[in-house]
Amino acid sequence: MSSDISGYIKNKIHYLNVRIYYEDTDFTSVVYHANYLKFSERGRSDFLRLVGINHSELITQEDAGFFVVLNMYSEFLQSSKIDDILSVKSSFTSLSGARLNMRQDILKDNKVIFKAITEFAFLKKNGKPRKVPDNIINKIEPYLF
Repeated sequence: MSSDISGYIKNKIHYLNVRIYYEDTDFTSVVYHANYLKFSERGRSDFLRLVGINHSELITQEDAGFFVVLNMYSEFLQSSKIDDILSVKSSFTSLSGARLNMRQDILKDNKVIFKAITEFAFLKKNGKPRKVPDNIINKIEPYLF
């Protein structure tokens, strides 16, 4: 997959541009609030992809597992509408044991309109938490703040 589609990494921060389509809006013609969570997930997934971690491969490896959201703090600061171009900025803030933390900002015209701080847990296939495997740690650590 092209890194153009997956965004890019600069100074440990991942950037992904998202265009707002009609399907992203509600009856008031602004972006439906839950869609900011979708945009955040795209940013997280593409950041992981660019550092060499693919969700579909995680579950099939010998150390099979997956990340799940434990909690998320989000702040909606301003709305957006059809045809706006948003930039999703994602950064890894900490990694310890089974937990990974991220900060994400969504910007419109270089102004932050949405903020999220998310904590993830790494789980085994059976759903029990486990330490993030070393091969994943080695790929994420260079991007920690």
